[in-house]
Amino acid sequence: MAFQSLRDFMDALRRNGQLLTLHDAVLPEPDIRTYLRAAADLGNDSPAVVFDNIRGYRGYTVAGNVHGSWVNHAILLGMDKTAGMREQFSRVDELWSNLDKGELRWVSNAPCQEIVVDININLYELMPLYRINQNDGGCYLSKACVVSRDPNEPDDLNKENVGIYRVMVQGRDTLGMQGLPYHDFARHLKSAEEVNMPLPVAICIGTPPFLTTMAATPLAYNQSEYKAASAIMGEPLEVTSALDSELTVPAHSEYVLEGEVIPRQRFCEGPFGEFPGSYSGVRKQIRIRVNKVTHRRHPIYETLFIGKPWTEHDTMIGLWTSVPLYKQLKAEFPEVKCVNAIYQHGLTIIISSDMRLGGFGKTLAFKVATTPHGMSYGKNIIIVDGDVDPFNLERVMWALSTRVRADKDVTVVTNTPGMPLDPCSEPAGMGSKLIIDATTPVAPDRMREITMIADPPGSAEAAERLQEIWKGAVKA
Repeated sequence: MAFQSLRDFMDALRRNGQLLTLHDAVLPEPDIRTYLRAAADLGNDSPAVVFDNIRGYRGYTVAGNVHGSWVNHAILLGMDKTAGMREQFSRVDELWSNLDKGELRWVSNAPCQEIVVDININLYELMPLYRINQNDGGCYLSKACVVSRDPNEPDDLNKENVGIYRVMVQGRDTLGMQGLPYHDFARHLKSAEEVNMPLPVAICIGTPPFLTTMAATPLAYNQSEYKAASAIMGEPLEVTSALDSELTVPAHSEYVLEGEVIPRQRFCEGPFGEFPGSYSGVRKQIRIRVNKVTHRRHPIYETLFIGKPWTEHDTMIGLWTSVPLYKQLKAEFPEVKCVNAIYQHGLTIIISSDMRLGGFGKTLAFKVATTPHGMSYGKNIIIVDGDVDPFNLERVMWALSTRVRADKDVTVVTNTPGMPLDPCSEPAGMGSKLIIDATTPVAPDRMREITMIADPPGSAEAAERLQEIWKGAVKA
C-alpha cells in the first residue's frame, strides 16, 4: 500500500491486470474523453487507461481512470480484488483510526523537479491538454492537487491545505480556479486578500494516489492531508519544498505548477461539466499566474473524467466521504452501523443505525445535515435500520417500500445551505433537505398518564404573608 508515486500504483494495477495501455494513435480531442467515458462504463472492474501515442505530443503519456473502479480501489487498499464496497468501507474505517499518526520525509533532488521551466512557459506545450467534456469553456486540470498555506500561520504545516479544485487553463501561463466558500482554500485566500497580498499556490498533477484521495476528503481545517496520506500508506510520505515558495509539494509528482493568486480580482471561468453530470455556468473566479513549471522526465499527465455516474470521481472519493461522516455520527450515537455517501459526493446519504427510541432516525438525519460536509452536500438523507446494509440498494429499496409512511416519515427542511454545482440548487448555494426515515417504527418512551400538579392548599395566603413581611422589612 505504500505507493509513493502515481507510477508505483500504476505498476500495481498492471500486475493485477487492471491497467490497459492503448497504443492506437489518438487525438487529444475528442478521443481521450471518449475512451475515458467508455472505460467508466465498463463497470466495477474497469481498468486504468494509459494513452502513449497522442498526436501532436510525441513522448507524452496520459493516464485516466486510475481510481476508476472498486477493483482498483481494493488494490489501493491492499485488499483482494473481489472485496465489496462494505468490506472496503470497513477497511477505510480501520485505516482512519491512524489518521493523526502520519509523518513526512523531506527529500532533496526530488523527481518532480528533474526538469525546470521558468521562461517562455506554455502549458499547452508542456501538457497534452484537452476538454474533459465537449462544451467545457476550456481545458481543465481535473485531477490536480492545489497546495496553499494559511498566511496568518505559515509555519503551521497542519493548516497547509491540499485540495482538488477545478482548474481551467486560460492562457499559456494563466489558470482560473474555483474555490467555494466552505473550502479550506477559501480561508487562505480571504486572509491574503485582506492585506492585498498574492497567495502562493502549487498545483500538483500526478500525485501519490492516497494524497489524491485525501485531497478530496473532508478533513478538519487543522488536519494535514500529507500526514493523513502518510498514515494511510503506513510509511512517511516523501515531500520537498517548492522552488519559488515555502510550500510543501509531493516529491514524486509528475508536474508541479508554481504560481500565485492575483489578489482582489476575478475573471470569467467556466462552463465545466461537473460531478452531478451537468454543466455549471460561467462565474467570476480567481486567476493564478504561473511563474514556474517543474516536472519529471517523460511526465505522465493524469486526468479525471467527470460526467454522469458512474465515473472515476465517484469511486475515488465515495468511501472517503462516507467514513468521516460515519466517524462524526458514531462519536455521539454509538448505534450507527454504517454510512453510504458514495453518490455524487454525498448529495444522497444513506445511514444504517439501530434505533434508541422513537424519532431517533430523524435525529440522525438532522445531525448529518449539520456536519461540515453534510451541511451543503447532503440534500437527500435516508435512514434505515442497523440490519440493512446501506450499500445494498435492493435492501434499501425494500426498507423504503415497506417502512415509509409518507405522512410521518418524510420531512422537507427548506432554505438550507446547498451545493452551488447541484443543478437543483436555486438560487445557487441554497436548497432543501429531504429526510426519509425508513426505519421500523419504535414505540416512544412513554410516561405515566399526565396529572396536573395542584398548588398546595393555603399557598395564596402564604404569598400574602410573605408580601406583608417583605414590605415591612423594606420600610424598616
